[in-house]
Amino acid sequence: MNFINPKTDFAFKKIFGSADSKDILISFLNALLYEAQPVIEDLEIIDPYLAPKIKGVKDTYLDVKAKISGSKTVIIEMQVLNVESFEKRILYNATKAYSVQLKSGENYNLLNPVIALTITDFQMFEHLETVISRFCIKEKNNLVDYLADELEFVFVELPKFDKTLAELETLTDKWIYFMKTARTLRSVPEELGNVPELRKAFTIANEANLDPDELDDLERREIFIQDQRGAITKATRIGIEQGIRQGIEQGIEQGIEQGIEQGIEQGIERGIERGIEQGIKQGNVTLIVRQLERSVGVLSPELKTRIAQLSAQQLENLGEALLDFASVSDLTTWLQAHNNRQ
Repeated sequence: MNFINPKTDFAFKKIFGSADSKDILISFLNALLYEAQPVIEDLEIIDPYLAPKIKGVKDTYLDVKAKISGSKTVIIEMQVLNVESFEKRILYNATKAYSVQLKSGENYNLLNPVIALTITDFQMFEHLETVISRFCIKEKNNLVDYLADELEFVFVELPKFDKTLAELETLTDKWIYFMKTARTLRSVPEELGNVPELRKAFTIANEANLDPDELDDLERREIFIQDQRGAITKATRIGIEQGIRQGIEQGIEQGIEQGIEQGIEQGIERGIERGIEQGIKQGNVTLIVRQLERSVGVLSPELKTRIAQLSAQQLENLGEALLDFASVSDLTTWLQAHNNRQ
């Protein structure tokens, strides 16, 4: 058997956000939020997963949302790439989910708590050893809670989990092991299969149970993630190489005027920074152009030039928007709209 990778956004929502995944999600949330205690007995999955119907149109798989016991809303997100400002996006999504509960003129006492559960395939908090970290709003000096139950942020960092199959003890261990290793397994381990919800999750994740459109969508998402990772690595390498080269050249120039030792040191520092920045941007431009040409066809030199002139933030926004494009005209419309905002 081959299992889809639950760390991709598409697979994550199919496993945990499908209409018949309620029991799976209850077990998963109790394991990660409440140390496997049966705190959540029932929930409602908001905007459940639907199989893609139109090729080339991207569904937004960013979050699985559910209302759980106590009228709480839980936002669950699986993040593979450590992109810029990701931490702020988590905060934005949580506070947005909290604020949109009220209509104009309604009382604030109608607001219900929100929990943002984020599973990452990279380390976010290198100074913390724990796999699961929990954050809430506290007074800065005395660490007194401020409406502690209203906004809570829970992070699960998969790279920190290093238990083997034989070392799994709790339901929490088993669910994290599933998230981290399901793609590499060829059968359902007995240690996991004895949990009904986990066994059902493996059934949904079995590639044999996906239709052709779902398999195509999954492949495109995995290629996109691989390209993004490759672009980041290449851009960083090119940026460092260019930065060192430019830094040495500028350092020597400035050294003649300001003093060799001080000039080289300052020039190298500024050159490395500028070179890394330019290298990363060029890598992102190359990646986005490649993704666009896969989606909408060959781009004209003029369009490539317009893309290269975008700011780093606009390139990041285009990288998210391009999966919705069905034709070159969609790209042209997007560029026109964002050029007007400059």
